[in-house]
Amino acid sequence: MYSTLISASDLQQLMTSDQPWLVMDCSFDLMNPDSGRQQFEAQHIPGAVYVHLDDHLSDKTGPDRASGGRHPLPSRETFAARLRALGLRNGQQAVVMERQGASQCGRLWWMLKWCGHEAVAVLDGGLAAWQAAGGALASGPSPATAAPQHFELKPPLVNVLGAQDLARRLGHPDLTVIDARAAARFRGEVEPLDPVAGHIPGALNRPFIDNMAPDGRFKPAAELRAEFERLLAGRDPATVVHQCGSGVSAIPNLLAMEIAGLGRSALFPGSWSEWCNTPGLPCARDQVLAV
Repeated sequence: MYSTLISASDLQQLMTSDQPWLVMDCSFDLMNPDSGRQQFEAQHIPGAVYVHLDDHLSDKTGPDRASGGRHPLPSRETFAARLRALGLRNGQQAVVMERQGASQCGRLWWMLKWCGHEAVAVLDGGLAAWQAAGGALASGPSPATAAPQHFELKPPLVNVLGAQDLARRLGHPDLTVIDARAAARFRGEVEPLDPVAGHIPGALNRPFIDNMAPDGRFKPAAELRAEFERLLAGRDPATVVHQCGSGVSAIPNLLAMEIAGLGRSALFPGSWSEWCNTPGLPCARDQVLAV
């Protein structure tokens, strides 16, 4: 079973084995939400299905959504129904991938763990690594599932913190917040998406792109571990809660810590977009607190 990363060569072997598998392509561009589907239809890994950040991995209007922020989580029950329609079943090895890094597919990786499905791995290096390994390509729309598959929810395999839970623990030694946004957004110098600039008081900053090597793959485990240990500066990795702008680009940090052998840390899914829109919660900017 692959539960963190899978290489392109290992995926090729998996696809010729007797083990059931499903490749899920999450390519997406926040500035052009239709482009990912268009890229998928132009070329994709044979047998893959397309998964859309807004349509499948978020729920902006549902009454039972599970988080706030710009990309609210659907309820686990709603998401399980979507997984059945996409063709995933319990016990199947899921491989998630994209073209633009590991944020959107990382979101799906985390959400499957949230639904109790441990057999999910990110294709390291995405489509570029697949092509470099000589992998075949197909074209056309995402296939329609003939009939929904059986996917039963299991107990969550990840830890989730809401805004109020996090707020109650601010300043306590059992909480270490890591913010995955770019440094300028973290410092509050710019804010292109949310109404308030800044960060959660006391948070540490590690931009999610720092986990990637120049070839688009994750850095080696030992390198990631050394970098996170420098960032934590003696703090217990078990106290870490990850966040970003909307709960998507935080996942590469969470996944990188697991690759590094530092455990599976928690996520604040609503992230800055929920925090800064919640009345009464403090926001830090240029060393000044505002409420």
